[in-house]
Amino acid sequence: MARATTEPARKRSFLAAVLTTLALALTGTATATADPAGADAAPPAHAVTGYWQNFDNGATVQKLSDVPGDYDIIAVAFADATTTPGAVDFTLDSAGLGGYTEDAFKADIKAKQAAGKSVVISIGGQNGTVSINDSNSATNFANSVYSLMQEYGFNGVDIDLENGLNSTYMSQALKSIAAKAGSDFVLTMAPQTIDMQSTSAEYFKTALGVKDILTVVNMQYYNSGSMLGCDGKVYSQGSVDFLTALACIQLEGGLSPSQVGLGVPASTSAAGSGYVSPSVVNAALDCLTKGTNCGSFKPSKTYPGLRGAMAWSTNWDASTGNGWSSTVGPHVHGL
Repeated sequence: MARATTEPARKRSFLAAVLTTLALALTGTATATADPAGADAAPPAHAVTGYWQNFDNGATVQKLSDVPGDYDIIAVAFADATTTPGAVDFTLDSAGLGGYTEDAFKADIKAKQAAGKSVVISIGGQNGTVSINDSNSATNFANSVYSLMQEYGFNGVDIDLENGLNSTYMSQALKSIAAKAGSDFVLTMAPQTIDMQSTSAEYFKTALGVKDILTVVNMQYYNSGSMLGCDGKVYSQGSVDFLTALACIQLEGGLSPSQVGLGVPASTSAAGSGYVSPSVVNAALDCLTKGTNCGSFKPSKTYPGLRGAMAWSTNWDASTGNGWSSTVGPHVHGL
């Protein structure tokens, strides 16, 4: 427990802050950047993550302010690779989003954070090719991501690389960002199912390597095909068993239950395969946390601390009247 601050100490602290601000203003060294991972609330124990699309692919075009309050972590998709190895940048698609301006976007980030939400910048996606395979590219990645956090006020970063990664250098980069950002840093991941089948896989090794700073892994339980569950049996996507038996691999492979979420499409149009109804997502959550509503697979123990669920995307959710978030959101928050 922190010690109480005495009144004289508060006055000295206030005076020092005023003098420092004046000194910076006089020397011209003050900057007007956003406060990355500032004094915003941490994501709740049971959280819903949603990806917000910075592009128009037929889903409902949204401003960040349009994202329903059921989403606790909003991942802005996506930052893009630059010509510098490992470095990324972000450009708001103002034209594609109906004239949405940078200033309005930044203001919406702050408003979401004021409402207790976290907003992170997502790296990768299906077409994203960012390579971090040595110390130099790891440094470039860390510096560029932190620069975006400063510019826009993002709380952290989401790793959604679907073309492979190097656990050694990605872990190095993420730890560097966390060291710069401080204790409020939010780190999420969205690996494909194949990337989390074994603790020897590079993505799984990365998650374990940054476990001390990791918020949640929302594996993509879609566009997958059949996979092995933690019981060694093969399960087909699009079922409650696929969600629970594959989540079990992460839960028994070293991740904390609070670091495991279920990533699913928000609508039938959001993915090529693997869609399950929101009621199936809720059943999988119940199975893993309470041992109820399971299919043929039932875990040997329950995981009450399971983090929650993720949707691709808030835009596809909006295309169906926000039916996903209005069903899954309250269920997650009621765990």
